[in-house]
Amino acid sequence: MLQKLGFLPGFNKQVTSTGAESQWTGGQNVRFRYGTPEKLGGWSQLGESKLTGVARGLHHFVNSTSTKFAAIGTNRILYAYSGGVFYDIHPLVNPSGTALTNCFSTSNGQTEVTITFAGTTTFQAGDIILFGDASTFSAITNSNFSAADFANKKFMVTSVPTSSSITITMPSAETGSGANLSGGITFFQYYHVGPAEQLGAFGWGISLWGGTVLGAVTTTLDGAIGSTSGGNNGSATEITLASVTGFPTTGTNFVQIGSEEISYTGISGTKLTGIGRAARGTTATTHSNGATVTNTSSFTGWGSPAANTDKVADPGLWALDNLGAKLIALIVGGSAFEWDGDAVGATSTRATIIAGAPTASRDMLVSTTDRHLIFFGTERTIGDTTTQDDLFIRFSSQENINDYTPTATNTAGTQRLADGSRIIGAVVGRDAIYVWTDTALFTMRFVGQPFTFAFAQVGTNCGLIGMNAAVEVDGAAYWMSDNGFFRYTGKLESMDCLVEDYVYDDLNTTSNQLIYCGINNLFGEVVWFYPTSTSNVNNRAVFYSYLDSTSKRPIWFSNDSSLFVRSTWEDSAVFGLPHGTKYNASDDDSFDVEGNTDGVTTYFEHETGVNQLEAGAVTTAIPADITSGDYDITQKVVRGAATNLGDLRGDGENIMRVSRIIPDFIAQQGNTIVQLDLRNYPNNAAASSSLGPFTVTSSTTKVDTRARARAVALTIKNTAIDTSWKLGTFRLDIHAGGRR
Repeated sequence: MLQKLGFLPGFNKQVTSTGAESQWTGGQNVRFRYGTPEKLGGWSQLGESKLTGVARGLHHFVNSTSTKFAAIGTNRILYAYSGGVFYDIHPLVNPSGTALTNCFSTSNGQTEVTITFAGTTTFQAGDIILFGDASTFSAITNSNFSAADFANKKFMVTSVPTSSSITITMPSAETGSGANLSGGITFFQYYHVGPAEQLGAFGWGISLWGGTVLGAVTTTLDGAIGSTSGGNNGSATEITLASVTGFPTTGTNFVQIGSEEISYTGISGTKLTGIGRAARGTTATTHSNGATVTNTSSFTGWGSPAANTDKVADPGLWALDNLGAKLIALIVGGSAFEWDGDAVGATSTRATIIAGAPTASRDMLVSTTDRHLIFFGTERTIGDTTTQDDLFIRFSSQENINDYTPTATNTAGTQRLADGSRIIGAVVGRDAIYVWTDTALFTMRFVGQPFTFAFAQVGTNCGLIGMNAAVEVDGAAYWMSDNGFFRYTGKLESMDCLVEDYVYDDLNTTSNQLIYCGINNLFGEVVWFYPTSTSNVNNRAVFYSYLDSTSKRPIWFSNDSSLFVRSTWEDSAVFGLPHGTKYNASDDDSFDVEGNTDGVTTYFEHETGVNQLEAGAVTTAIPADITSGDYDITQKVVRGAATNLGDLRGDGENIMRVSRIIPDFIAQQGNTIVQLDLRNYPNNAAASSSLGPFTVTSSTTKVDTRARARAVALTIKNTAIDTSWKLGTFRLDIHAGGRR
């Protein structure tokens, strides 16, 4: 008989394929609309350029003349996007520039250039330095580098070898004999944001800091070592010790003599062989006979990660919002800046620090209706970063982002939350501002003077997992916690989730601040992008369909496609379609920074076409697939007679034969592949039908099969460009066979 196939919407990954009868168990690049699966819409690159670093903040707004802007904050640079062009609006530590003289040092054949400052610098590795125009450049002696190589160009700081110097990397090597502290130029320093990834913080290493470890193995040097030679008698490959007892003998290991670390790969007698001088960032120097030698193989260098950790170093994050046409941008953990989208020639200006505002905060937002600028986890004393309190809230006076001192005539004020150890994030809702700590949820409602805002704790044991892991839509807040998904609609609800174990059993909790939640209101979806346990960047997405879900049937689905990886997301309210950013750590070819080593970000517009379109007319197919749970045949007894009936909720007593597939697609584009996955027992590996997979076109009426098994699962997919599909109601021609 012909059997209609009906499946419940969403994925069920909480059970086995056998347990997921009449349900879908997984797929990629699909969504559910009106209860049926379809391929996701395509996306196309915005702008011709790739941005430096990884985007950690995205916000859309419109100025008073209806010009649309996207603010994109990467871990290195704050950009404004408008009209297909990206503009660098990052704030400068020294907006007027600082002149340098006798600052360049180079070496023949090397791409590295050392820049030496008159005093101590605050640059960190990865920061951005911008050089002034050619008029500020004085020629470098003994160098092929000229004004054109530096003027009006940005460089990423490669290293900070001393407190008064940095290195940068040029696109080509020095061909001159090499400069030594000659030439000069004006420079501009970008405000520091932070690293691309969130990693474990392991405290300070021991080497080069004078620390000791109880029981560390030490000996003495047998023979002096020169600064440019290796060990005894000038050998460049060996060091002779008085004793090697207790020194590791396999792999690459390290010893410390004075302030120098030396690697070695073997031991022969009392000699360390395969040595490498100046290891782990140290400097080769002369060591006398009898100098102390310490085994540092298990030590870590100053600033290097130790073996174990219970701390986490946050990545470079932004909190972005707008007050009218004015963009407000907070470097998380640091200062807040403003950029006026209404200013004449706005895209040629830079964000500037907000006078009077706190200088260290965990999060920020604009209370839209009452127009207050609010800082979370901020300073008790403005300007004194040592007073930063992770539970302290400070808000400006109404319409005045420069006034934070409460008086009888303004609405500025403060509040400290009582539950939790730190504020994680905050979101503006329809009726309130939602504020999460690591353990609780609070609401913050504008009530006017004298209190300005009223605070109420509305949830416990429901803290936010990461700063950007929550959204509000249609009066409901949705968020991801350390222990599940939650919703607040006037009451706190722990959400039933049929992919929960799939998410939480494979979640990189060390990188929780990378999780980014967004809305796609065109399809009624909330999406969380998150990193799995083997990734330090977001590489998977999980969706909740808030429009089509019911209390009895919540609709969840996931996407682990490498194409659909986003570090930020913004809904369609301003630009008409949702936007997202994709990070590529292995590509350093950004359009505006020399020596970039932090990867690049591509900016995409979604729900357009059916392919991935990148600059240069590069088209990539978006493969989509979905797989059902197993279904089988039930043998029912009617009036004492055995009657074989097709039933999706069968018990698998009988073998079934599937002789035909009757496909049914809505608005199919291109070819679609249909596959029957067969198994006789739950633990059997699924095998494809002997005649499959089957290619279905828009004109295909039936597909003949030779499928025989106790249980059959259906897979639908596409792999080529210009293909798309929406599932209708499939039918299978099913015949019941014997028990064996």
